[in-house]
This record gives sequence, C-alpha cells and structure tokens, in this order.
Amino acid sequence: MTGEKADSHQVAAARIEAERARAKLMGTAHELQDRLSPKTLARDAWQGAKEKGADLAEDAVDAVRARPYAAGGVVAALAMFLAREPLIDLAGKLADGVTKKGSPKRSRKKKSTETEAVE
Repeated sequence: MTGEKADSHQVAAARIEAERARAKLMGTAHELQDRLSPKTLARDAWQGAKEKGADLAEDAVDAVRARPYAAGGVVAALAMFLAREPLIDLAGKLADGVTKKGSPKRSRKKKSTETEAVE
C-alpha cells in the first residue's frame, strides 16, 4: 500500500504541475491575444508614427538652425516649383507687354526718319 500512496502522491503532484503549466500557457495565450489584437497593433503603430514624426520635425528644426540660408533657398525653390504655372503665365504677360510698348515698327520708323535727317 505504501507503493500505491507514493504513486497517488506522484499523480497528484503531476496533476498540480500540469494545472500550473496549463494556467501559465493560458496566461501567455491571453497576453499574445492582447498584443496581437487589431486595436493594440493600431495604437502601437500610431504611437510609433507620432514619435517618428516628432523626431523628424526636431531634426528639420536643427538643420534649419544650422543652415538658415540653405533652408531659405530650398523653401524658395519649392515655392517656385509649386507656383510654376502662375509664374510662367506672369512671365508671358510681361513679355507681351514689353513687345507691345517697344514694338519694332516704331523703332524702324524712328530710325528711318533719323537717317533721312542726317542725309
């Protein structure tokens, strides 16, 4: 009978150990389920994006402080690129206005009268 008691104690200890392992496994499974839930993944991704954006903004401010003229040139070039259509239209209007004011016909008449007066 002592052998049966020892076996029953071993079986009981094994069952307790199995329950502990099962509880630990279930806890791990719940933790993984929480970590991999869409809500948690989205929150973590959003937090990471905010931190990365803040880091990039800080780096940009540091770069502008280090080279303000270069940064101004880049901003001016970007503004000109974005406003290229209106700037091209304005340049065309200015060029049309210059050619209308000083048209070649008037200057030829003026030159021909000047040469006639000299002769």
